[in-house]
Amino acid sequence: MDQDTEVLRTRDFWGALALMAISAFFLWRTFDIPLWGENRAGVSSANWYNSAAIVPLGIFSALAALSLVLLGISIRAGGAQRALSSVGIGWSAKEALRFSTIGIILFFYVAGLVPRVDFVLCSGLLITALTFGFHKGQGRRMILAALSVAVAGGYALAAHLPQSEWAAHDDDWLTLLVWIGLTVWMLCRARGDRVLKAVPTIAVIVPALLVCAMAFGFRQNVPNRGGLLFKQIEYHYYVTIRPLWRG
Repeated sequence: MDQDTEVLRTRDFWGALALMAISAFFLWRTFDIPLWGENRAGVSSANWYNSAAIVPLGIFSALAALSLVLLGISIRAGGAQRALSSVGIGWSAKEALRFSTIGIILFFYVAGLVPRVDFVLCSGLLITALTFGFHKGQGRRMILAALSVAVAGGYALAAHLPQSEWAAHDDDWLTLLVWIGLTVWMLCRARGDRVLKAVPTIAVIVPALLVCAMAFGFRQNVPNRGGLLFKQIEYHYYVTIRPLWRG
């Protein structure tokens, strides 16, 4: 095993532990949401498949499973032994920049954008920022990606603290403009890069399908249901699309 692989497996060990801690925390918090419904006067208020806990339980259970797989691979490759003996970590300024920018992106996405901004917009910005920022491992791209999410998330936090205002879309519009700006900047530098060229399509389709599945398939609560895009999706679903197959 070469030195680069040893360093990678050591980082995998620490990364797996961090993912396990994150998934365990959010699973613990998710169980505060009633899963089996509540009985009031002998009447069940909801079935388990209508619980708002289903989607986060699925997401963080999958994250926990992935962290266990990653931990197992690291241990079999000797990464745990090297990590615990503080050998092979290979910490550098580049790695510090990588971890700090990822932390900034995830913080402003989870704390600022998801509770207040349209889900399709904020998730599209997240996918674009993570792919563009870390696809090639270039420091300037990491900083630009983190700055983009921080601007949108920071404004949402400052303008609509402590909770979202569904009638206000200024944070939605800002997130959309930041997303478009980052996408244009990315495409101008995507010469011959098939991954970056595919990002705009993926960043639109994946969040849109996910939020539609949550809202209309599993009938889950959607964050900021009055968001700029989802409000239009929900309107046309009930007014235009649904009557077609019921009629």
